[in-house]
Amino acid sequence: MTGVVLAANNGEVGGGEVMLLATAEVLRELGVDAEVVGPDAEGGVLDHAEAAGFPVHRLAADRRRYAHELREWHRGRDDALTWCHGLVPSLATAGRRHRVVHLHQLPSRTHRAALLAARSGATATLAPSRWLAARVSGAAVLPNWTADPSAIREVRVRRPADGPPRLGFLGRHTVDKGLVVLAEALAAVPEADRPHLVLAGEPRFTDDATARRVTEALEPLGAGVERLGWVEPATLFAAVDGLVVPSVAPEAFGLAGAEAMAAGVPVLVTDAGALPELVGPEHPWVCPAGDADALRDTVAAWARATWDELTAVAAAQRTRWELEYSPHAGRERIATLLRDLHVRPA
Repeated sequence: MTGVVLAANNGEVGGGEVMLLATAEVLRELGVDAEVVGPDAEGGVLDHAEAAGFPVHRLAADRRRYAHELREWHRGRDDALTWCHGLVPSLATAGRRHRVVHLHQLPSRTHRAALLAARSGATATLAPSRWLAARVSGAAVLPNWTADPSAIREVRVRRPADGPPRLGFLGRHTVDKGLVVLAEALAAVPEADRPHLVLAGEPRFTDDATARRVTEALEPLGAGVERLGWVEPATLFAAVDGLVVPSVAPEAFGLAGAEAMAAGVPVLVTDAGALPELVGPEHPWVCPAGDADALRDTVAAWARATWDELTAVAAAQRTRWELEYSPHAGRERIATLLRDLHVRPA
């Protein structure tokens, strides 16, 4: 085989779609022909892939129709390896040969049977962390990677005269991502000592009731919350002194945290899923998921840290990123995977 078809799970761009696009770029660097198929959505993953110069195949936006159309479209594609980024394309192509099932989140109990069927005939199953691979029998670990935002930036430590430290959040505005617990934690901090919260992202892939719950939880913080909307990570990182990843539900990797590590922004995480694995065993700011008091104390410890302590943490994060989550690390791992799967450059 000399080509790879990358099949998207969603039309809009989420974490799995970010990694699909990153995988396509690595394949091109390695001389492997790559094309992208997925559900059509304005400004979505297919638009991004097409803008980057990859051939795209636009199928129905509706999930059920997409799965049906993908199975029909995929018929007879034994000439290429099909790299399924998520459960939807994996299940749609179940039983076919020359497939990789790439999971980007832990399947729920209701999806376990679907995953078993989706892996039928697959050449390999990939997970982005040891934590997730340990929960999916036979899965191999392929850690995510992020772009290099250039040299590590100087960590800015704000003094009282400069105002409160600025704490960033990047991702979907949902309960699972920990925004309600984060709001409770910050509300318990005296206003004079409270960090300014800078939110990047939107309530994607969630329902109206959940979005309202998050909005209501943030209301007591008043003007202490700044909303940037859906922006590039670099825009947020340039505006904050630290990034919090307060997830309540288990994270299969923690892409926002890895992006902050690359940019030299100190990271605070919960112990949800693979987040402790992401930052490493020596990281100082890890707290129990779903515990607002523990998160409040962790934020306070970060806010009290000296310039020397912050720069030491940022440098350690950057080193870990270079070894584990950089484009070089990702490219080397994919090159090895392609050799094992007998995919050759064009």
